[in-house]
Amino acid sequence: MRKSGITVMPEMGREAEMATMKKPHVGRPPKYKSVEEMQAKIDEYFERCKGHPMTDDEGKPVLDKFGRPIILDAHPPTITGLALALGFSGRQGLLTYQGKKAFTDTVTRAKSKVEQYAEERLFDRDGSNGAKFSLQNNFSGWREDKQKQQQETAENLTHLFDVLNGIKNDE
Repeated sequence: MRKSGITVMPEMGREAEMATMKKPHVGRPPKYKSVEEMQAKIDEYFERCKGHPMTDDEGKPVLDKFGRPIILDAHPPTITGLALALGFSGRQGLLTYQGKKAFTDTVTRAKSKVEQYAEERLFDRDGSNGAKFSLQNNFSGWREDKQKQQQETAENLTHLFDVLNGIKNDE
């Protein structure tokens, strides 16, 4: 008796039959076969984020009024940008790879570099709001506890009303 390309003897049990059948490959083949291959793409992404210096006709860097080279095409590293640079259709693909044992450290380290950039932007006034948003939405441990915040606001308002009532009663 033949079943899906395998000759099955009538005396074989169902378990033996299942053991001899190959499971079909389900899903897309992995995008990266090695950590080194992925790390090379990650390094390339972060290098592109730095941009490149503007040069004059002689190939010398053009400097701003403070003597610093003018950098072109620099952009902040982001989780979505990293995911797209690695060939994923969105950030979820990157997060899925982070769940694969062989790639966990590589993806976590790359995400930490993005997190570091966002943290550093918290200290300059131009980027603090965007950095705060990114940290709260892309990294664990940065989300504000809304319930705690609301409770503190209520306590502060109660205290304020008590103070104002005290002032009013003293008049």
